[in-house]
Amino acid sequence: MVIFPAFGAETAMIEKIKERGCRVVDTTCGDVMSVWKRVRQNAAEQVTSIIHGKAAHEETRATASRALGKGEGHYLIVFNLEETDAVCNYIKNGGDREVFLKKFGGVVSAGFDPDLHLQRIGVANQTTMLRGETEEVQRRLRLAIQQRDGSDANFRFFDTICGATQERQDALFQLLERPLDLLLVIGGYNSSNTTHLAEIGEKKLPTYFIRNQECLESETRIRHFDLHHQREVVTEKNWMMKSLGESLSIGITAGASCPNSLIEDVIKRVLKLRGEAKTFL
Repeated sequence: MVIFPAFGAETAMIEKIKERGCRVVDTTCGDVMSVWKRVRQNAAEQVTSIIHGKAAHEETRATASRALGKGEGHYLIVFNLEETDAVCNYIKNGGDREVFLKKFGGVVSAGFDPDLHLQRIGVANQTTMLRGETEEVQRRLRLAIQQRDGSDANFRFFDTICGATQERQDALFQLLERPLDLLLVIGGYNSSNTTHLAEIGEKKLPTYFIRNQECLESETRIRHFDLHHQREVVTEKNWMMKSLGESLSIGITAGASCPNSLIEDVIKRVLKLRGEAKTFL
């Protein structure tokens, strides 16, 4: 038996599994399948899918495989706004085809030609990307098409951000409006949506991205994931910033798939370290 995860699987992998006669349990998220529907439609109508996502992420690879349609489709993956601007510049002004393909080597479909396949585009996304960034990718690409063609008739966009992911992001933005001393973000280090929560947090206040309560080793030692160096590190200092008895405001959030029990364990651990475990009900 083979279980397909929530972010799906590439079409080639699925075919191999079927050829072996394996029993399949498909748990692909409905939001992800909505993206697939859109990119298949793009392929059928000779519209290139510009996919905002992480090229190595399983969901983005699965989406890209569907953007090929029945073989007539094309895709290009952009990770950030810098890459988006490079695409926009080519749409508006053209440029050196080989330089463009070298820049985007490995993240475009076979046979991709920017002179042909950027004429009609549709934006899709990895469902766990930041909504604000995906919307900015969409805005810039739409504007580039408008500036080139005088209208956005050759542009399409569908809102396909995961509902659970968006709820967590919205809730965190509301939480960050409060006066907090620090933020704990709970979830797997390889989780895209949890990583984005940590990125949001660290722009405003000290933020620690942790797997679980075991990362809170003591009030002076915490294990957490360093987003910039992409590895777990140990911070040995009074990471809570205040002594016992002093008022402390800690924000806690977690990835969309993080079990509630894990969040509860972290809360209990924080209270224990603060000498307030009996206050938890």
